[in-house]
Amino acid sequence: MKTSFLRLKGSQQFRLRLLLSTVSVTPIVIEEIRVDDSSPGLKPHEVSFLRLIEEISDDCSVEINETGTKLRYKPGILVGGRNLVHECGLSRSIGYFLEPLIVLGLFGKKALSITLKGITNGHKDPCIDTFQTTTFHILKHFGVPAGLELKIISRGSPPEGGGEVCLKVPIIQNSLSAVNLVDEGMVKRIRGIAYTTRVSPEMVHRMRYAARGILNRLLPDVNIRDGHLSAPLSGRSPGYGISLVAETTSGCFIFAEASACFSRDGDAEDMETSDEKLAPMLPEDIGIQAASLLLEEIKQGGVVDSTHQVKWVMTHGLLNGHILLGH
Repeated sequence: MKTSFLRLKGSQQFRLRLLLSTVSVTPIVIEEIRVDDSSPGLKPHEVSFLRLIEEISDDCSVEINETGTKLRYKPGILVGGRNLVHECGLSRSIGYFLEPLIVLGLFGKKALSITLKGITNGHKDPCIDTFQTTTFHILKHFGVPAGLELKIISRGSPPEGGGEVCLKVPIIQNSLSAVNLVDEGMVKRIRGIAYTTRVSPEMVHRMRYAARGILNRLLPDVNIRDGHLSAPLSGRSPGYGISLVAETTSGCFIFAEASACFSRDGDAEDMETSDEKLAPMLPEDIGIQAASLLLEEIKQGGVVDSTHQVKWVMTHGLLNGHILLGH
């Protein structure tokens, strides 16, 4: 029987298209991928994501033409697996892979246990603390069963990474639950973690002090943990940052983060090729930036922060059956 492929164009919503194609078992062809760019075709992190799907699937087919501008993808069966290992590379951080991987793991035949290696705290993607402190709490509203875990083995900052995390995803037995969250509530506490990799632990105290200087004006219940890791658990590049989460009276979690690294370029896609070094922000500025971003997220009044809006759309799309691959 001849396979019918849904034909799409462009590189937009690449992960979402593959996720929905896999869950709905809909073969797709994506053409004209960055055909007008100076570097046409799929990026290294996109190819890596395709390999990741192959690792957790059985009998899926991935065909890429020589220029990388055309992809033919036929999804297989999501089988999950135990003790898997995937190298995420250095062009995007581990958060880029975690966002769709968690959703895919829920629909597997068996529970998923996988180790991801690469950059844990980058600029373009959610840091690993986002998932521990906020994402997993949001997923509980949808009836995700117990057993969803993310263990930080080591942290890795750009450009050389060296971080490692272990993800465990249970399977859903029946279906996800519908959610109707409309009340953001009032902020009752703020929690956070300030981390450093291959720099002085004094950076942690400077970030915490600066962030609390803003947040304690609004409420007293602010606790920011010390996340300093010494070698060899601090990766291969120096960096530091702080992540904050506000918990409300209605059970909502609002997240914000800020980080600094001694990367060769601010654009994560060019980390592997650029030799230009940029000076990082001071720890005090990082703490102030993170606190200001959190207050801005709270001011907007949503039940989820802007970082989690994509995950919210993904989960609601699966719940309602809106497999709109062409959008």
